[in-house]
Amino acid sequence: MDVSFAHRGLVTGGLAAATLTMAVTLAGCGTGAAAQSAPTGRASATAQPAALAAASASAARITVTGTGTVTGTPNQLVLDMGVQVNGASVSSALGRANDAVNSVTAALRAHGVAAADIQTSGLSIYPTYPNNSQVPNGYSVSESLTATLKSLSAAGTQISAAVHAGGDATTVSGISLNLTDDSGLLAAARARAVADAKAKAAQYAKALGQPLGPVISITDQASAQPVQPYAASSAAGGRSVPISPGTQQLSVSITAVFAV
Repeated sequence: MDVSFAHRGLVTGGLAAATLTMAVTLAGCGTGAAAQSAPTGRASATAQPAALAAASASAARITVTGTGTVTGTPNQLVLDMGVQVNGASVSSALGRANDAVNSVTAALRAHGVAAADIQTSGLSIYPTYPNNSQVPNGYSVSESLTATLKSLSAAGTQISAAVHAGGDATTVSGISLNLTDDSGLLAAARARAVADAKAKAAQYAKALGQPLGPVISITDQASAQPVQPYAASSAAGGRSVPISPGTQQLSVSITAVFAV
């Protein structure tokens, strides 16, 4: 019986020792897993700012303005002219003004200006008063028209003929010179504006030590710088009015956004 109890005690003690050993082993394994997972968590936390920095760098932009300017010769003239007459009554003044405008229009038509290019642009009738009087002593009538002269080589003769036809009643308020066929000029100006914007963006990228990326967006606006109008005189008589077309500039400005 003693031997049996002793044997039973040894068995019990062995089981206890084995249980303790397994517990220590499992605890050691858990500690190792925790030790291995901790650095992984720190690496993930460290990687997040790096990823954000990379995303921020990839979203960098350079915005520049490019300008392209070209020069062309105007090919069209717009004439603003009319007549102004005085009369003792409204009917007499208006009748004389109508006759003068009809003469001006007929002269323009006879010298090659199409009817569609002649447009009535104004009419005014107002009384005239002598000094310090409230009673009108007559009426003044003004009639004006706008004529588009599409041939500059003929424009001087056409203006002279119109002024001569209107006589002393003729008034000329001014002319403007226009570029009507500007598609080719605008294409050249746009190309220069793009080249200008790209050159500027490349300079900024080089200064930053970054390669210039592709263009992201472009917006443009074309503007023409008109030539100052030439004021014709009603004293031109029968001679051709000299027309000097000069040059006119067309400018295109764009805003370009590039990636870096």
